[in-house]
Amino acid sequence: MQEKQFTIISEVGLHARPATLLVQHASRFSCEVEIDYKDKRVNVKSIMGVMSLGMPKNAVFTLFTDGVDEEEALESITNLLSKEGIAE
Repeated sequence: MQEKQFTIISEVGLHARPATLLVQHASRFSCEVEIDYKDKRVNVKSIMGVMSLGMPKNAVFTLFTDGVDEEEALESITNLLSKEGIAE
């Protein structure tokens, strides 16, 4: 299992467009991908789960990956979040 902590830097938080990008990107990997925010853990491959977190700017969350391609998934998702100005 891999994990990494992030802070939302997007002015609008993790709203529909960035959440959709995140879900689509995470779905490319076979490993489990989850976000933990305020003691609630959701599957990142579920748009409803991600949107239910309602993460605003400056929200701190932890991303977990677990499975055969967990390291690749974490690195790739980290790059996406940075490139899109979503989180760092």
